[in-house]
Amino acid sequence: MKLVIHGKNIEITDAIREYVQQKIEKAVNHFQNITNEVDVHLSVARNPRINPKQAAEVTIYANGNVIRAEESSENLYASIDLVADKIARQLRKYKERLHEKKTQAQPTFEGVVPQEVVTDLIGDRTPELPNEVVRTKYFAMPPMTIAEALEQLQLVGHDFYMFRNRDTGEINVIYERNHGGYGVILPRNGNGHTNGNGKAEHHNIVMPEKSYQNHK
Repeated sequence: MKLVIHGKNIEITDAIREYVQQKIEKAVNHFQNITNEVDVHLSVARNPRINPKQAAEVTIYANGNVIRAEESSENLYASIDLVADKIARQLRKYKERLHEKKTQAQPTFEGVVPQEVVTDLIGDRTPELPNEVVRTKYFAMPPMTIAEALEQLQLVGHDFYMFRNRDTGEINVIYERNHGGYGVILPRNGNGHTNGNGKAEHHNIVMPEKSYQNHK
C-alpha cells in the first residue's frame, strides 16, 4: 500500500509522519487487499476566522474507486484520530457493498423522470465568490453509469459528484437533493440532451423503496 502525506502551512515532522502511518495503517489493515494508494493532506488554517483550524483529509484509491473522509478540530492529532475512524467506516461500507454485489443483483433504477428546470438557483441570496481560486484539483474521470456514479457519491461523502456518462460521453453531475433522493444535471446543448430551449436539464433518480433504504 502506497501512503503519501502532504502538508499545507505545516511541517510534516517525523513524529507527525509516524503518527499518521500508525493510525492509517490500522484503519486500512483489514482492507489492504482492495486499497491501492492512500493520500493524506494535513493543513493548518492561517485565517483566524476559520475554526477549527487543524484539518486532516484522507483519500483512498481502491480498485478504481475513490473513498474520501475529512475531519477538523483544534488539535491536529485529534483530527487524525477522527479521520482515521471515519475512513475505516467508509471502507467497511464499501467492502459490504462489494459483498452484496456478489451475492445479489445490483439495485435497479425505476426510471429517470424529467424535472422542471430551475432558472434561478440563487433566489434572494447575495452571491459571494472568492477573490481568487484557492484550490485546484485534477482527477481521472473514467466513463461510468449513473448507478456507479451514485456509489461514488456515497463513498466520497460529498453533496455532488461529477462524472463522465458512459452512455453519452458527456460530463454529468449527480447530487443529493435537499428533500431526499438524488438528481442528475445534464450539460447544456449536449447532443440532444437538453430540454429544447438550450438550458441545462435536471433529472430525478427514482429508486425502489427497498434499494433506497439500503443506501441511506
